[in-house]
Amino acid sequence: MKKRVRSPFHPKYVGSWVALGLLRLLAKVPLPLLYHVGTLLGDLLRMAISSRRRIAERNLALCFPERPEDEITAMARENLRNTARMLLYTGYVWWASPEQLMQNVRIRNPEVLDEILATGQGVIILAPHFLALELGGVYLSLRYRGVSVYQRTRNPVFDRYMLRARERFGARLFERKNDLKRMVRAVRAGEACYYLPDQDPGARRAVFAPFFGIPTATWPVLGRLARMSRAPIVPCATYLLPRGEGFELIIHPPLKDFPTPEIIEDAKRMNLAIESCVRNSPLQYFWVHKRFKTRPPGASDPYA
Repeated sequence: MKKRVRSPFHPKYVGSWVALGLLRLLAKVPLPLLYHVGTLLGDLLRMAISSRRRIAERNLALCFPERPEDEITAMARENLRNTARMLLYTGYVWWASPEQLMQNVRIRNPEVLDEILATGQGVIILAPHFLALELGGVYLSLRYRGVSVYQRTRNPVFDRYMLRARERFGARLFERKNDLKRMVRAVRAGEACYYLPDQDPGARRAVFAPFFGIPTATWPVLGRLARMSRAPIVPCATYLLPRGEGFELIIHPPLKDFPTPEIIEDAKRMNLAIESCVRNSPLQYFWVHKRFKTRPPGASDPYA
């Protein structure tokens, strides 16, 4: 039996509508002010949600074992501040005009995408889970005709407006759990696909590939998408700029010799590309997520 989706207008979601109105108001607040407010909010969250602080610290300690404990603590503190800043920026991401985005977002190496798409070939943009990930997808949809994937949330209010925001400049989104053949056809027709690969898929669907030297549950999908669409893979990370100056997208060269004949090798190369982006700005990755939750058989839980 198909699960019934609750209406966003159900009384249960009154609080969600209030929060949505607050985000709409925050969209009008200058980014520099939100940035500094985010510093304070991040410090409050660090104390109020200690479980997330511990997860961030554990992830950072696992990935940067050469860093001393006090440095890991400082890195986690700034990561939570960046998380709070991006939370306050949500209204901007969802409602900013094209003019605002062009003014506050800069892009490095756009010629990488321009040259590929000018040939009529499609491209898969590998977008790691940095905190400003959503902003990157919205901005790129202004410049390029394309598609993306998303995962439906349990809250129909936020799901509705998140989807509307991401599609407002012409991007077409496909739910991750649905058949993605239409997305592949779009890429083969010369469009760009903004693809989010690095969340824990769970033991049933994962392969294990190194990420910062740690066997990590990894989606084995990127290589298959590359083969089906015959498209190059171009990593792209989106970063917050300091002091609320806006955002920056960095486009990297296409992955070489990808895909390979082996699923595990594809996963290794994808994780290595993501790791390279993370090392460029380790304070802006989504560390509050249990990235290493699913373990290989017999491995211990790093969060226990």
